[in-house]
Parts: sequence; C-alpha cells; structure tokens
Amino acid sequence: MRRVRHTVNGGPEVLFTEDVAAPEPGPGELLIRTEAIGVTLPAVRKVREGSEPVPLGGEVAGVVAALGEGVTGFAVGDRVTGLCFTHGYAELAVVHSAMASHIPAHATAVDAIALVRSGLVARGAYEAGRPEPGESVLVTAAASAIGTLALQFAKAGGARRVVAAVSSAEKADFVRELGADEVVLYGDESWGEPVDVIIDAVGGELLAPAVRALAPGGRLVAFSSGGGTIEAYDLLVGGKSVIGFQMGLIARNKPALYARWRDELWQLHAAGELRTSVAAELPLNEAARAHELIESRRNLGKVVLVTGQG
Repeated sequence: MRRVRHTVNGGPEVLFTEDVAAPEPGPGELLIRTEAIGVTLPAVRKVREGSEPVPLGGEVAGVVAALGEGVTGFAVGDRVTGLCFTHGYAELAVVHSAMASHIPAHATAVDAIALVRSGLVARGAYEAGRPEPGESVLVTAAASAIGTLALQFAKAGGARRVVAAVSSAEKADFVRELGADEVVLYGDESWGEPVDVIIDAVGGELLAPAVRALAPGGRLVAFSSGGGTIEAYDLLVGGKSVIGFQMGLIARNKPALYARWRDELWQLHAAGELRTSVAAELPLNEAARAHELIESRRNLGKVVLVTGQG
C-alpha cells in the first residue's frame, strides 16, 4: 500500500510517498481502506515544527477492510469515519473502534471528513464559551473547516452579532455567506466593538489582540495547537476568562454527549441546515501541496486527500 510520511522536519517539501506492507488491526481496532483523509493545521505544524518525525494521523474515512479481535458494532464493508493515531495518510489505516462511527447513506467519505471531526470541535468549543442568545461571538480562522462550522453554530444559536476574523480580505465574501455579520483582519488595529465570546483556533501571537477584543466578562475559548501567552492582568482588568477546550476529553469522559453531538451533526447536514466547505480534494501523492495550501492560509474550508478507492 502507499502512505505518506517524513523522516526530517521542515516544510511540505519533506513529505514523500512510499510503498509499505499493510498494517494489521489489533484487538478492538478496524482496518479501513481509506477514500478520504483530512489535512489539519496540527498535522502541518508537526511536520514543520515537531521535535522529531512522527506518523501523520488524523481523520480518515472509507470502508472497513478487516476487524481486530473483539470488535463489535462494525462489519467488513461498512462505510466509516474515525480518528487514526498512527499512519493516517495512507491507503489503509488502523482506527480504534471507539473512535469510529458509521457514515450515513446520504453522505460521501469527503462529507464525513469535512463534517464530523471539524463539526465536533466547532460545536464543543462554541458550547464551552457558554454563549447566551443575544451575545456577540467572534471566530478566528473563520475560513477554516472548524471556523466555517463555528460561524454557523453561532448564527443558529441566536448570536446578536457574528464576527469572522481572517488572514486576508479575499476571504470576506466567503465567510459572510456562512453567517458572518462583520469581517476583521488579524492585522487590523482594532477588531471593532468588543465581543462576548471568542472561539480561537489560531493561538500564538493572536491571543493578545483576541483578549483585547473581549468585552468585560467575555470568554475566550482556546483549542489551538499554536500555544501562546496571556498576561493575567489583561484578564483581571475586565473580568475576562480563557477556557481551554479539548475534544479528546469529551470523547473519553462523556461518550454519550460525544455521540449525541455527532448524530446531531449528521441530522443537520441531511436537513441542509449545516453547510460544509471543502477547499480542495487532492490525491494522496500531493500531500505536500495540501500542506502548503494550509500553511499559506489560502484554503477556504477543509483540505482533503483522496485515494481514488471510493
């Protein structure tokens, strides 16, 4: 089978495709013949900034090719999506059954990649901010896969004002179509009228201006892999708070809630009430191009690798 990996850290150019033996599913695991693979900013950062090369895991979707010992609820031939923690940029990927779910008949593998993981994070981060109807919400990385869905959750949740923060003015029309009432650029001197909730997917140097953009009593939800530092005084002055969010904790500690959110995502998608956005579908051997697209911040929505096996 083919897979993509890297032996040194650096830019997209260090990725290469190799032929290797197919993996075997262990106890409780599924072997998935992938059709679509999600490319995420954390994966891109691991290649660029990691201390050492690591397997490129993440979201995969396809057909169950084999079952490990003790697996229940799945059968060979089922269409599934899930999180792979080993080599996910591959034609065959291993996923633990606890991190997998079925793809409804109305959806494609690309739909699953664009909706499930990004939608769960967007929904969870939005809920973590404890928004009240009539409050204002700002979403950073608003043109990303997670950001596009977070905008829609904010609009549907009754936000008085939804603000999209993006890297360039070329993205303004795109995020307005998804529900943004206003658009600001990261480099703007001011992000306008302060907001009650910020859903931040960027972190790093953007944390300081994001905190300044909060209204008194405002909440910033941080779930980015970009890190960053906040001065405690900047929070104390306006009684502001920062809330860390990690979807993995929900999946492990509140599986019923995780499953309910996932089912609701599919219901909203089937009803046409939640729009997914796919920036590009690229073949597996163009993983470097996919990473470059995300690094350059040119993507409008999800970047997906496809294997041509669907």
